[in-house]
Amino acid sequence: MPRSDPFKPAARVANQPQDVWSIINEAAAASPVQPIVNMGQGFFGYNPPQFVLNAAKEALDKVECNQYSPTKGRPRLKKAIAKAYSPFFGRELDPEKEVTITTGANEGMLSAFMGFLESGDEVIVFEPFFDQYVSNIEMPGGKVVYVPMHPPARGASETTSAGDWTVDIKAFEAAITPRTRMVVINTPHNPIGKVFSRDELLAIGNLCVEHNIIILSDEVYDKLYYVPFTRIATLSPEINRLTLTVGSGGKLFYATGWRVGWLIGQEHLIKYVSAAHTRICYSSVSPLQEATAIGFEEAEGHNFWEESKKEMKGKMDRFNAIWDELGLPYSDPEGGYFVLVNMAKVKLPEDYVFPPHVASRPRDFKLAWFLIVELGVAAIPPTEFFTPQNAHIVEDWLRFAVCKDDEILERAHERLRGLKKYIQ
Repeated sequence: MPRSDPFKPAARVANQPQDVWSIINEAAAASPVQPIVNMGQGFFGYNPPQFVLNAAKEALDKVECNQYSPTKGRPRLKKAIAKAYSPFFGRELDPEKEVTITTGANEGMLSAFMGFLESGDEVIVFEPFFDQYVSNIEMPGGKVVYVPMHPPARGASETTSAGDWTVDIKAFEAAITPRTRMVVINTPHNPIGKVFSRDELLAIGNLCVEHNIIILSDEVYDKLYYVPFTRIATLSPEINRLTLTVGSGGKLFYATGWRVGWLIGQEHLIKYVSAAHTRICYSSVSPLQEATAIGFEEAEGHNFWEESKKEMKGKMDRFNAIWDELGLPYSDPEGGYFVLVNMAKVKLPEDYVFPPHVASRPRDFKLAWFLIVELGVAAIPPTEFFTPQNAHIVEDWLRFAVCKDDEILERAHERLRGLKKYIQ
């Protein structure tokens, strides 16, 4: 008998609510205030450094760079990553056994979940979370178990540090069950900008050792930290044995469209990530792997890492001056290029009409819509990174990305001054 509906979608993609990126981008395109100052998605408003662009252009002239790369990645890139990261790990990483290249960090994380999760296995994720974690865990049949982080009690009244967002270690321990297979950590954190402290990581890592839980440490912003940064894999041999560290060439070299990522871990972990990656996309873009390798090889000579950090911190400080001017508190980031701003003092007009798909969402969606339509500034509502039961934690906050040209940051200042008449 023929199927009654041959076009019925799989449950994993059916009936999904419209995602935040679509809502914000559609609102931005329709806003009467143009051009939009887009501080929503975390894409860079400027090009990679010239030495990296030159490497990409030259790679296109090489025959081998226009053909398939080995599924685990181009040897040159694996060697460059192993050399760059070995000092942080305090030992020589084996590029053939401890590094695998993926099509962006996101596909790398999907490969990790595909490599280790069976149906019903549980993965602990801290809220707020990068939204792709959830779908990546659920695709292979995993179950997400959420542990919320909490903002500082005075976060609505005064500017505080992103480090003041706290992890309840007892809540984390209580979330562990016999089905817990993995935990996901993100440091420096998106969207908070928190750099997990050594004590926090050690507490999490020791519990993972006790219960034999794999740690997936998303460290894609690992060159953009403004306070001391600890890598969980370096805390003890026992923790290292359980840890997969995630990296991103797109984040490091201002090239998010290149989709070059990697995972670092011991052979007993990496070989299964590589096996899953092979079945997902076989191999990743060859010329851009080559360019990323050269980027690593030449970065120190250009003092790129320090300059990059200094430049981003400068953008962060310049942009956040507007909140000091307006008297709106924010969570001062310890790393990355996102800042959370508390807008509890912003009173939206009671008679303001929102479209149904925004009116039905938490207050931060309404704030984001209002800023786009009335001021021409796009930001991201962070309740999208929480479960519905915990969304109230951030319903007065908005996330802004500062990885934009200084001219855009200044234009944002000019437009955001339009908030003054709504602040009470």
